[in-house]
Amino acid sequence: MKNAILIIFITIVFLPQLKAQTDTVQLRNKEEREQRNKELAAGFYQDLWFTNNTGNYKKYMADTYVAHDIGDRKGVTEPAIEQKIIADRFWENGTWNSKINYQIADGDLVATRWEATYEPTTLLGKVIYGAGTIPIINVFRFNEEGKIVELWNHRHDIDTNFTMKFTLQGLLIGLLIALIPTIIAFRYKRKLKRLQL
Repeated sequence: MKNAILIIFITIVFLPQLKAQTDTVQLRNKEEREQRNKELAAGFYQDLWFTNNTGNYKKYMADTYVAHDIGDRKGVTEPAIEQKIIADRFWENGTWNSKINYQIADGDLVATRWEATYEPTTLLGKVIYGAGTIPIINVFRFNEEGKIVELWNHRHDIDTNFTMKFTLQGLLIGLLIALIPTIIAFRYKRKLKRLQL
C-alpha cells in the first residue's frame, strides 16, 4: 500500500514537470529545425538566384521534388537538376540583382518573399524574360535531412514578358475566331452578287 501511495505521489508531483521539460525540448527542436530550414532556403537563393553557383543545387534539393508552379507545372515530380537547368537558363541570358524581403517558417515549411531583379544581356533574354523586378513568394517543404522535397512558386508575372506572351496568344485566337465569320460573310456576299447578275 505504501508503494502505491508513493507511486501516486511521485506521479502527481513529477509527471507535470517531466511533461513541461519534454514540451520545452520539443519546442526547442522545432525552433532549431525551422531556423535550419530558413538558412537552407536563404542559401538556395544565394547560390542559384543571387550568384551563379547553380551547381550547388544538390546541397538544397532532394533527388526528386514536387513542383507547384504556374502553367503546366502543377503537382509535377521533377529531378533535382531541373532547378539548376532553370537557373542556368536565366544566367545564360542575363544577370540578377535580387534580395530576400522576409522569411517565415512553420514546421517543415519555409515561405520566402523575395524580389527578383533581372537584366537581360542577350536578345533571347530580352524577348523571353525582359528586364525588371517582380515579387516572388516561394514555399519550400523540407524533409528531415534538410532537403527541399516540395515547392510552391507564386510570381507576380503580370508586368513581365510572360504576360505579353499570353496576351498575344489570346489576341491571335480571338482574331482567328473573328476571321471565320468574316470569311463566311465574304463568300455569301460573292454568292449574292452572282445571283443578282
